[in-house]
Amino acid sequence: MESNLDAGLPPDPQEDALDDLDTAEDLLLEEESAATGWYVVNCYSSKEHQVKANLDARRQIPVMNEDGDFIDLRDFIIDVIVPTETEIEIRDQQPKEVERQLFPGYILVKMKLDAQQRLNEDAWLCVRETPGVTGFVGIGHEPTPLSSSEVEQIMSRIESPEPKVKVRFQLGERVRITSGPFAEFAGSVDELQPDKGKARVLVSIFGRDTPVEVEIVHLEQLG
Repeated sequence: MESNLDAGLPPDPQEDALDDLDTAEDLLLEEESAATGWYVVNCYSSKEHQVKANLDARRQIPVMNEDGDFIDLRDFIIDVIVPTETEIEIRDQQPKEVERQLFPGYILVKMKLDAQQRLNEDAWLCVRETPGVTGFVGIGHEPTPLSSSEVEQIMSRIESPEPKVKVRFQLGERVRITSGPFAEFAGSVDELQPDKGKARVLVSIFGRDTPVEVEIVHLEQLG
C-alpha cells in the first residue's frame, strides 16, 4: 500500500501512528524471541568443571539444522556455569578461603527461548549429548527452567563479595576462645551468625554466664 509520503502528499497522522504501532509490535516480538531461561543439568559428581568445558567447546561448533542451514549454537546456549561460593574454613586455627560448589553434580545452562518459550532442538540436543551429562531437572521429557526468584537467589550467593564462614559448631557446644580480650575463656555457643562470621558465646565471668560476641574463626572445639 502506497503511503501519503510516497504519493507526495502531506504525512497522515493516523498512518504515522500505525507505523509506530507496527514498530512497537516488532520490538515486542524481538524481545519475546530473545527471552532466556536457566536450566539445571545433571552431570557426574566432581566432574562439573569438565562437563562445563566440554559444553563450552561443543557450542563453538556450528551445526546443520533440519533445513540444511548452519546455526551458531552460541546464539542459543548463552552461558554455562558451575555455581560456587567462597567459604572461610579454619585449618590449624588459621582461616583459609576455599571454593565450594553449591550443587554438586549439577551445572546451570542459560538457553535462549523462542517466542513460544521453547528451546531450540539442536541446541538442547547439544547439551544432552555433551560427555558427562546424565540428565536434567524437569517434568517427564521436558526440562523446566528455574524461576526468576530461584535464579536471583543463586546469583546472589555466587556474586556475594563477602565469603561465608563455614560453621562447624552447634548451639550449646563447648568451645574455647583463641584470640581477643577473652582468649582462653571457655564457654558454650549461644547463637550463630554465619552471615556475619560471628557467634555469641556464654562465658563464666565472676561466676555468671556472660554473653560475648566472637569471630567464629577465633573459636575452637573442646574435646
